[in-house]
Amino acid sequence: MHTAWQAMGSSPLHFLRSSWPWRSFAYLLTTPLVAVPVLAVLMVTVVVGVATSPLLVGLVVLSSIPLLGVVVGRVERRRLRLMGYDVASPHAAVPRSLPLRKRLAFQRREPASLRELGYAAVLAVLLGILSALVAGVTLGNVAIGLAAPVIARFDVVSMGPFVLDTPREALPIALVFAPLWWVVSAYAGTLLAAAQAELARSLLGPREDELREQVATLRRSRLDLVDAFETERKRIERHLHDGVQQRLVGLTMTLGLAELELPDGEGRRLVHKAHGEAEAALADLREAVRGIHPRVLIDHGLAAAVREVADRSPVPVEVAIVLPSRLPAPVEAAAYFVVSEGLANVAKHAGASTCAVRGWVQGDRLLVTVTDDGSGGAAVGAGSGLTGLVTRLDALGGTLTVTSPSGGPTELRMECPCGT
Repeated sequence: MHTAWQAMGSSPLHFLRSSWPWRSFAYLLTTPLVAVPVLAVLMVTVVVGVATSPLLVGLVVLSSIPLLGVVVGRVERRRLRLMGYDVASPHAAVPRSLPLRKRLAFQRREPASLRELGYAAVLAVLLGILSALVAGVTLGNVAIGLAAPVIARFDVVSMGPFVLDTPREALPIALVFAPLWWVVSAYAGTLLAAAQAELARSLLGPREDELREQVATLRRSRLDLVDAFETERKRIERHLHDGVQQRLVGLTMTLGLAELELPDGEGRRLVHKAHGEAEAALADLREAVRGIHPRVLIDHGLAAAVREVADRSPVPVEVAIVLPSRLPAPVEAAAYFVVSEGLANVAKHAGASTCAVRGWVQGDRLLVTVTDDGSGGAAVGAGSGLTGLVTRLDALGGTLTVTSPSGGPTELRMECPCGT
C-alpha cells in the first residue's frame, strides 16, 4: 500500500495491523514542531518589517518573507515521505556560480515560493493547532483508557457519565473502550494526516507548466553549451589550419630547400631527418584538424564527410546516405562524430570483415546506423567514446542506442531531430 488512502480502503484488520496509523500520528505530532517556529518567525519578521519600514530596511525585511516559505517547503517535502510521497522541488535550478544574493533574489520572485509561503501561513495558523488537537485528544483518550485500572487504584477516573473508583470497575474500560477508541482514532488520525499531506503535495510540488518551463530552460541551456562548444571547436580548427599548419608547411619547404643546398655529410643527414620529422608532424596535425572539425563536412556536407572517413577505415565500409538537403550544422557534426567513433570502434574492437553506414531522413528526424558483422558485445558506458556523444545528442533531443548481442552483428543507431 503506497498511500494512506489505499491503506484505509483495505480491510480494517489489514489497515490496523499496518504501519499507516503510526506513520500518520507521527506526521500529525511533528506538525506542531514545525508550525510553532514558523509562526514565531513569521510574526517577528512582519513586526520588524513594519516597524522599520520608514527606514526602508523594513521593506527589505518584508520582501524576504517568501524565503521563509522556501525553507518550510524543503522541510515539509521531507516530512511528506512519512506519508509515502516523494515530492520534487518546484524551484528552477539556479547555477551555484551566481552570488548568494542573486540566488536568493531569484528564488524570492518564483511563483513556487509564494505558494510555499501560503502553505507556511496555513500550517502556522491552522494545521499545527488542528494536528495537535486531534492527535492529542485521540491518543490521550486511548492512553487513559488503557491505564484506567491503574489510575483507579489511586484516584477517581471520570469517563463521560461514568465515575470509576476501583480497578475492577475500570477494567472493562481498558478491555473494551480503549481498543474501540483506538480503531476510531486510527481512522480519524490517518484521514486528517492524508488530507494534510495532499494539501502539502499540491502546494509544495511542481506544477505541470513549471515543469515544462524548467525542461525548456534546461534544453536551451544545453543547446547553448553545444553551440559554444562548436564555436570553440571551429576556432581551434581555424587556428590550427590557418596558423600552425601553414607554419609547418613553410618549415618543411625550408628544410627541403636546405637539404638540396647542403653538400653530402652529417649536416645534410640531420636536415634530411628534420625534414622527415616535420612532414610527419604535419601529417599528424592534419589528422588532428580533420578530427576536430573536418573541412569537408563544412564545405560539402555529411554524406561527403562520412565517405571520407569510410575511405580511411581499414575495414571495408559500404556507405549509403541519402539526404534531401543540408542539415543544421550541430546535427551534421553530431552524426559525423557518431559515425567516426563507430568506425573507429569497429576497426579496434569488433574483428569485423565488413561494415555499413546508412543515413536517411524520416519525417523530421535524421536516422544514422553503423552496422558491422563483428563479434558483438559492444555497449555505451564508462570509458566508451560514445558516452560524450550520448550527452551531445541528448542536448539536441536525439538518442544513441547500441544493439550488440554476443556473436554479433552490432548496430549503432542514432536518431536526432533535424528540423527538415
